[in-house]
Parts: sequence; structure tokens; C-alpha cells
Amino acid sequence: MEVLILIGASVGGMEALSAIFSALPASMPAPVLAVAHLGARHSVLPEILGKTSALPVRFAEEREPVRPGRILLAPPDRHMLVVSAAGQPCIELTRGPKENHTRPAIDPLFRSAAAAYGRKVVGVILSGYLDDGTAGLQAIKACGGKVLVQEPSEAVAPSMPQSAIDHVDVDWRLPVAQIAPALLALASGKPASAQPAQPQQPAPHWIAMENRFARGVGNMEQLEKIASPSTFTCPECQGTLWELHGQQPQRFRCHTGHGFTAKILGEVQHDKAEAAIWAAVRALQEKERLYLDLAAKAHAWLHPGAASEYGARARQAREQADVLRRTLLA
Repeated sequence: MEVLILIGASVGGMEALSAIFSALPASMPAPVLAVAHLGARHSVLPEILGKTSALPVRFAEEREPVRPGRILLAPPDRHMLVVSAAGQPCIELTRGPKENHTRPAIDPLFRSAAAAYGRKVVGVILSGYLDDGTAGLQAIKACGGKVLVQEPSEAVAPSMPQSAIDHVDVDWRLPVAQIAPALLALASGKPASAQPAQPQQPAPHWIAMENRFARGVGNMEQLEKIASPSTFTCPECQGTLWELHGQQPQRFRCHTGHGFTAKILGEVQHDKAEAAIWAAVRALQEKERLYLDLAAKAHAWLHPGAASEYGARARQAREQADVLRRTLLA
């Protein structure tokens, strides 16, 4: 294997993936691995992308070898990693902690391949919101690989490719129509074996540490080597989030392994806060209903003082619920 091609996509990226896959020949000399943000739900993405692809497209399987001639996708609810087995790349699937609030996530694939195959790796980021994939591209560059992103101006959701451009020394930014020819040229280039031998450099320690968390085997002692405690709480497990040292964009991990960029953490916190406020509205509405029932019973039992007090409490609960509802709707 001379080149290993990795692709990450999210919102708007399915059209880009389809265009790229349809332009790759059946004789593509490099393996292609791709992650789309599927979540845990059932997906027919391989069938959709395979309709126009000369290469077979399917979900990856545990421990299968990575070879040219097919496109492997990360399956739902599994991080797809690349590991070396007897010197050959193979797939590792894991239900390790969610990263950037999703599983599969792009960064774990990119980091694991970068650590295992260094200069052979080409990472590609397509359309998507926020900034999953940026840290993975940084790992690829740190290990000597190449980086390509979709031109943000043509992406349905430009945030992911733009984040890569803002934070990574990107080698190419191309419209979708030019990405497949560029990948084919890279895959068909002069073999590394014909060039002076260059030993593989070990991956920076932060990449190796984060790869352990993607596999679900990281621990507090390892996190202390690459991060410092923050004042924030993990929205996945409610543990303390640690800020990773020297990372741009700013990133966090908890000691169980959940990871977030600052932008994605903000989005998740927003969703959690909204859910909490709606729960408070529901509780206040139930409180109003309870006090109205008590007021009615007190009135029936000829206790006007108690009925009046319960009625006042019901009105107060309704007013509080209205305030919260108006805040949400605004």
C-alpha cells in the first residue's frame, strides 16, 4: 500500500461523496475509507453511494484487511479505526466514547491511520457543519501525510472545510469535480519504494493518547499528560471536561473519553439547556394542574382560605411556565 485515502463528510457531504465515488475507476490503486455522520440509526448509505460507483461500496467489517478495489464506510454507531496487523492495515470497529457528540466520528479514523501509516495517508474533508475532522487532519499533517478539503464556497455546509483551512496547513482546496482526479493522481504516483527510504517517525504522544480513548481504553493518568481540568462538565456523562493542551480549535475530553471541540460543546450545551427548560415548563404545568385540583377540592370542602391559597400557587406556576416558554420561543 502506497497511499491510504480517508474521507470525512457530514451535512451536504453525501452529494459530494457520490460525485467523488462515481468518478473513481474500478482500477483505483489505493484503498478508500470514509466516515459520514450516521449516528446509531440503520442506514442504506452503501446502496445509495454504490449505485453510481465503479468500486463496490459497503460498510467495513471488524478486522478485515484494507485493500484497493473497494470503498469501506464506517458502520452506524461504530468508530472505524485503522490498525497495523503484521505490517498490513486492517479495520478495527469500536463503540468507544462518542467524539464531537457522534459515533462514528471523523477524527478517530484520521488519527488512528495517521499514527499507523504516517506519510501514506491522504485525508479529505467535505461539506459539514461545525468542525469535526479538523483535529484528525492536524494528526495527519503531524505524521507527514497530505490534506485536501472541498472548496468551502461550493459546499452545502462550509463549516467543516473552512475550519480545516483555518487551522491546518491544507495541501489542496478543490471543488468536488476536481477531487477524484486529484486522489487518483496521488494514488497512481511514483511508488515510495523507488525513493530514498525514510523510516516512519513515531506519532506525537497526544495522537497515541487520543487513539487510546477512541478505543475506550484511555484513563485519567493518560489524560493528565495531555490536558488540564476545566470548569466545564461533559454533557454525555456529566464528568469534568479537561482542556487539551495546545489545540486549535480548542478541544476538551473527559476522563471516560468523550471529546468535543469548543464549538460542538457549545451546540450540545445549548441542546441540553433547551431540553432542561422544556422539562421545567412541563413540571410547572403539572404543578399548576395539581394546585387547581387542590383548590377545587378545598372549595368543595368549604375551605375558602385554602382554595384561595392553592389558586394563587396555580397562577404563579402558570406565570413561571409562560416566562420560560416565551424565552424558548424567542
